[in-house]
Amino acid sequence: AFVMGRFDPDAGLDFFRCAIWRLNVGACVQGRGYGRFAVETVLDEARRRGEKVATVLWLPADGGPEDFYLKLGFRPTGQTHHGEVVGRIEL
Repeated sequence: AFVMGRFDPDAGLDFFRCAIWRLNVGACVQGRGYGRFAVETVLDEARRRGEKVATVLWLPADGGPEDFYLKLGFRPTGQTHHGEVVGRIEL
């Protein structure tokens, strides 16, 4: 699994100030908790930094990551960015 978090209080777009930038989990190991662990680790770091909200973007598609992020507690904000849904979670 690979996760990239972004912590940039000066980011021009509010949903890039504290965000899961990218998450990749190999198809052969999906569903084993690696993705959840990776996301929760970034969220723990966000809390340690005093952040109150974190975001993630995903492409809406069959078989896409939307259900995964919803199960973790992210909720769509109603915003999109280049066709990707902006999801948000309170920390």
